[in-house]
Amino acid sequence: MTGQPILVEVVRNGFVESVHHGCLVVTAPDGSVQFSAGDVTSPFFPRSANKPLQGVGMLRAGLGYDGADLALGCASHSGETGHVERVAAMLSGAGLDPAVLACPAELPIGEDARRAADEPRKITMNCSGKHAAMLATCVANDWPTEGYQLPDHPLQVQLAKTVEELTGESIAAVGVDGCGAPLFAFSPTGLARSFGRLVQAEPGTDERRVADAMRAHPWLVAGTDREDTRLMQGVPGLLSKSGAEGVLAFTLGDGTACAIKIADGNKRALAPLAMAVLAHLGIETPEELSDLAHPPVLGGGKPQGELRVSWSVP
Repeated sequence: MTGQPILVEVVRNGFVESVHHGCLVVTAPDGSVQFSAGDVTSPFFPRSANKPLQGVGMLRAGLGYDGADLALGCASHSGETGHVERVAAMLSGAGLDPAVLACPAELPIGEDARRAADEPRKITMNCSGKHAAMLATCVANDWPTEGYQLPDHPLQVQLAKTVEELTGESIAAVGVDGCGAPLFAFSPTGLARSFGRLVQAEPGTDERRVADAMRAHPWLVAGTDREDTRLMQGVPGLLSKSGAEGVLAFTLGDGTACAIKIADGNKRALAPLAMAVLAHLGIETPEELSDLAHPPVLGGGKPQGELRVSWSVP
């Protein structure tokens, strides 16, 4: 990710104290590149932004989820009570115990849930919904649940094929995500195009089932005050999924889609960029999202500046 342009500046009392380099691409409903900044064709790890694509792969493999369970299967949840209880129900429905989850035991990522947690648990790890869905897919196919997170497991082979189909690209590299599941590398352009395909698919198709479930249950996808949740709640038809290391993908209901990668991995630059893209596309956003467009820089507990988008469409 070297050599990427500056997309966001951190301004304190009128002085630029930090900058965030990165790349950004917006694709039209037909998949063509509408505009971009930086290198958007080289492969990168999309982290949890690839969960909707994995969700499609699980449905194609016979997972019977829809609605809330499907949304949580594509989530990076905050570990709030509603998230954890539903993951437990997903596992119970497949006849499984939380002990079989291959994700590591972690504290919740939601601030309030984290403070209330007694100890790190697998089920409170933000990817536990995805892992529960993966396990349920294995049960539906009589595949072994042991080793379901390994790249050569039948489940992961199916998910890799689906990712390649939806992005229109060959997987450039396979890594291990923070949750222990395989992570596939492809380009930001491929990520944006795949999101556009999800919302443009015919109702009832696996792609559309994922898009509709996530948009119908935005709180399950992330959690209280989380940016993905707020964006989907605030902009009708929007589908949004962020990932670790400064990744965000979203699409409008018509299939106009965007993928962003911040080179230094800092997620604070994502929301102002997303809001700038929406504004450029002529999308009106509600007042309650205004803080995402200009996150404050604090000093002495008071605003002393803001994050400012320095990129503009050529």
